[in-house]
Amino acid sequence: MTTDSHSACAHDHAAHDHSHDHGHDHSHDHHAGGGNDHAHDHIDHGHGDHGHDHDHGHFGFGHHHTHAPANFGMAFAIGIALNTVYVVGETLWGLWAHSLSLLADAGHNLSDVMGLGAAWLAEVLARRAPTPRFTYGLRRTTILSALFNAVVLLLVTGGIIWESILRLFTDQPVQGAVVSWVALAGIAVNGVTALLFMKGASKDLNIRGAFLHMASDAMMAFAVVIAGLLILWTGYTIIDPIMSLFVSISVVIGTWSLLRGSVELSLDAVPTGLSAPEVETALLALPGVSGLHHLHIWPMSTTETALTVHLVQDETVRMTSDDLIGEAARMVSERFGILHPTFQIERIAASCDSHQTCC
Repeated sequence: MTTDSHSACAHDHAAHDHSHDHGHDHSHDHHAGGGNDHAHDHIDHGHGDHGHDHDHGHFGFGHHHTHAPANFGMAFAIGIALNTVYVVGETLWGLWAHSLSLLADAGHNLSDVMGLGAAWLAEVLARRAPTPRFTYGLRRTTILSALFNAVVLLLVTGGIIWESILRLFTDQPVQGAVVSWVALAGIAVNGVTALLFMKGASKDLNIRGAFLHMASDAMMAFAVVIAGLLILWTGYTIIDPIMSLFVSISVVIGTWSLLRGSVELSLDAVPTGLSAPEVETALLALPGVSGLHHLHIWPMSTTETALTVHLVQDETVRMTSDDLIGEAARMVSERFGILHPTFQIERIAASCDSHQTCC
């Protein structure tokens, strides 16, 4: 059903109503005029005169979609400071002890500093108010940050894998005791930082990128401790690159979902956890809705989702367009956490089948 075939329809579309319903609070105003309700009429679509009512309102609906806590700025500051200090110390000790595991872990922590910085910058930019040029604001930077984190983590890990393979064929002395003690400090630094982001990791892909960076380094540090102890007890230095390979492969496997998710969001895929057919079924179940078309669902950021859809309203149902829009907005907010819906209402006569192509 497309609006381009209205002229072939056997019935008359009485009106089209557009509404943006935002069931959330932002620190900025979406309306240039500052008002919550306004209406105007215009001629559009190039196939006749259609009255359009635009009603923009903010509703305090409850919903299942939770934003990341506002105190992640402190978490980013602590994480960057801890990891910067640790990178310097671990690099110096790794060179002195001739340990690839320590240098590899330092490389991960260096990528953490960059990753945390990118994620923090994205979070700050995402809070900026929309402008005439960036009408959605800069929310999408959180998606770009998650993609950046995934790519950097995979590149750094790939370099470690290559160096580990080369080290398998060369025998270099490794001081197991030094390796273990330095890596123990790494577990503390990376573990504490990862815990700071654990709460938001399941709800925000940007925060998840930061969490995976820190969690992977904590795991790498733990493996380094084991490698150092085994080298100390057995004297087999080949354990060092073998352990690095094992952990690096685990990091690649764990990071793959972050890369896939961030690429999908960059391409405006329906966010994970949402199903377009389920949303369509729920909209069709609303009273007064006899059909729909042009349903689109896409991410505005790693935590906010937008929706646009044309709803076909049966004129025989005693419900105003405003009531239908309000009910639809409440439903998609409460059931699916979609906070930026846009609805276009198309009224049809009772004699017209809403599933015809003319709709």
